[in-house]
Amino acid sequence: MELKIKFSKWAAGIPVVMLNKKTASEIGVHPQNMILIKTLSRNPRQISAVIDIVEDSLKNNEILVSSEIKERLNLTSGQKVDVNITPSTKSLAYIKKKLEGKRLSKTEITEIIKDIVNNSLSESEIALFIAGMSKEGMTMKEIIYLIKAMLKFGNELEINKEFVVDKHSIGGVPGNRTTPIVVSICSAAGLTFPKTSSKAITSAAGTADTIETIARVDFSMSELKKILKKTNAFMVWGGSLGLVPADSKIIEVEKSLTIDPRSQLIASIMSKKFAAGSKYILIDIPYGKNAKVTKKKAERLKRDFAKLGKYFRKKIKCILTDGSQPIGNGIGPALELRDIIKILNPSENGPSDLEKKSLTLSGMILEMTGKAKKGKGIELAKEILYSGKAFEKFKEIINAQKGSLSRLRDAKFKKDILAKRNGKIKEIDGKKIVILARILGCPVDKFSGIYLNVHVGDSFKKGEKLMTFHSETQSRIREAVESYKERSPLRTK
Repeated sequence: MELKIKFSKWAAGIPVVMLNKKTASEIGVHPQNMILIKTLSRNPRQISAVIDIVEDSLKNNEILVSSEIKERLNLTSGQKVDVNITPSTKSLAYIKKKLEGKRLSKTEITEIIKDIVNNSLSESEIALFIAGMSKEGMTMKEIIYLIKAMLKFGNELEINKEFVVDKHSIGGVPGNRTTPIVVSICSAAGLTFPKTSSKAITSAAGTADTIETIARVDFSMSELKKILKKTNAFMVWGGSLGLVPADSKIIEVEKSLTIDPRSQLIASIMSKKFAAGSKYILIDIPYGKNAKVTKKKAERLKRDFAKLGKYFRKKIKCILTDGSQPIGNGIGPALELRDIIKILNPSENGPSDLEKKSLTLSGMILEMTGKAKKGKGIELAKEILYSGKAFEKFKEIINAQKGSLSRLRDAKFKKDILAKRNGKIKEIDGKKIVILARILGCPVDKFSGIYLNVHVGDSFKKGEKLMTFHSETQSRIREAVESYKERSPLRTK
């Protein structure tokens, strides 16, 4: 059916269209169904979109499209397009094949990723693909095919520099916000550090969430190249760049499922690093009882990343770290940022565990690139940090990203959690800490979260502060207090 394009100031985040009830009935579609929009040209462009239906405000011959579709197909108001039900894709058969525990070929994985990027698969169909990866896993060959497919249907940031570095943590540990410190130290040492990050999936905050507290994290490619030329580094949200659009869509569905399959985790990390032009990559793999992976799984991941580094001819190094408890004191975007600034600013004192880990990671990167001799990386990292050079570089990056440290503020409401008796911290359950932080509003409410006053091994007395809840609403504080009483993340003795 031929329909006329109509616009409004409407961005949905994904390709979405509106039809009136009669037109939808004639096509034979219902709300949340998928349709295929194709331009009427010699070399037609096409895209699949989700349908919404309105009672009026649209004529029978009109289709209202979101800005994502307008930009993707380069449409003009009043332009005619062909609209039909989206035909079933081969990808569904391949996804079912994975759910049955069978291996997928390069062609099959490429087809699935192409359909994800073209919006030819619904969120529920993408969820089935994630479930298949989670339940049945993927071989190393399949992971390589997945990485190549993600790179094929995305953009690349071309950086003509010798030492382009990156660092990534697989996550799973509350706090642990080492990246902004490592980026500041390494870029101050003269390394090029184009850091793209995801926003939080199952955690209280991601690096992008933290930086977004005081600066912009969404930029065009041309803007990023200018920032890189000026500062040698940036810290931005990868989803705004179209570097690996399939990964961004898969992550959005993962958020609602709160699962992160090993194969997708590996492919996600590697595809984003390769797309950003990184040549030296350090992977932090926290493990432990309360971490995302056990030591055995961490060692397997380390072997997997080593194989991928060899295959793609990149220098990849992994470090296995203690993930048994939160690192740093702040849990949540703004509170984690406060820890970062306290460590970077030579006139302040930040959490020693976070500082030590950041220096270790920075030292490894400085040695990997030859900026420091073997065994001397931490020494150079300390010199850059304690001299204030890293803090100046951090402020330079934030300024280049249209930000300001003055935007950092406290949450509207706070509540101290006090010890009811003398004791010692035996264990801190990171998963329960994250649940509490998300109840308080993380990561959406940037200034919400938890400030930890204790770590494993610390002794405390009755009446002393164990942690402080921060939130933008009193109701969230009350809900978090009730949750804390029911399932405290602290085990004491």
